[in-house]
Amino acid sequence: MPPTSRPLRKLGFLTIGLFDEADPRRGHESTLEIIELGERLGFDSAWLRHRHLQYGISSPVAVMAAASQRTSRIELGTAVIPLGWENPLRLAEDLATVDILSGGRVNPGVSVGPPMHYDQVKEALYPDTAEAEDFSYERVRRLLDFVRGKSATDFSGVEGFEVFSDRVQPHSPGLGKRLWYGGGSLSSARWAGEHGMNFLTSSVVKAEGADGGSDLDFAEIQLSHIRAFRAHHPDGDEARVSQGLVVIPTDSASPEQRAKYEAFAAKRTPRTASPQGPARLLFAPDIVGSSEEIAERLHAHVAFREVDEVAFALPFTFEHEDYVQILTDMATRLGPALGWQPAV
Repeated sequence: MPPTSRPLRKLGFLTIGLFDEADPRRGHESTLEIIELGERLGFDSAWLRHRHLQYGISSPVAVMAAASQRTSRIELGTAVIPLGWENPLRLAEDLATVDILSGGRVNPGVSVGPPMHYDQVKEALYPDTAEAEDFSYERVRRLLDFVRGKSATDFSGVEGFEVFSDRVQPHSPGLGKRLWYGGGSLSSARWAGEHGMNFLTSSVVKAEGADGGSDLDFAEIQLSHIRAFRAHHPDGDEARVSQGLVVIPTDSASPEQRAKYEAFAAKRTPRTASPQGPARLLFAPDIVGSSEEIAERLHAHVAFREVDEVAFALPFTFEHEDYVQILTDMATRLGPALGWQPAV
């Protein structure tokens, strides 16, 4: 088996936290229990996917706050918060507050662009400013400035019995270095690097500048993004990149679980054959198999060989016991096969 260019240093996982509309607490509790399990297994990080007006986590910052009080070591991230739904100043306050409560374990991942189904939600979200809202990288820059302690106002001092600060409070000094941009394009990779962020890659990239579909290589495209990010980052080759493919080890799975996992991946495979939609999104195939088989495929993945951090995405529609099996195999078999050692 060919070695990676560097052993895997940080192992994380990503979950969407689905719930039943009639019993939302059960789904949220399951998510918190999975994060607790991740800490016991030695995972370095747990990441929450963000969903609005769906049956998934709509407030990952609140869930991170709850998880921070039930764990002591594991890092807590978002992958990603779509900033089109957020006020950067208010979000900066929430993130800093949870980072303080967690002891400096928050890793906020964000992205930009108009909210999904914007024409249908803009009257509820921005009834007075829908046409004036800026969904460009400028929205990220504002968040970066507020989190990193730049002034939010030209007023500070004492007014009567009230004391005012000109920057977001609380201020968490290390949080500014733990901000991630979730991107799948060269422009996003360059922008994140130029602004000193960390870079989250996933199982989706944009097939930019390519005419055909059959000759496109997901790993090569993702590799070009990673290298562009680092070429524009002050830290160069040491700039942090995390990869987030869908990986499902089956070492301890029951025959029924294996069949379900393989059917899940097979149903999603056709979308990986060519770019999808006007944005020409290219999806990576889900990787299902024994830890040895998965490790071999990852070692052959040119983008994986460029990173030493991962946040493997858990499939969205599985049961709690499936996640327990998958995470246990990841931590006890797949991680070690990739050169990773559990945190203690």
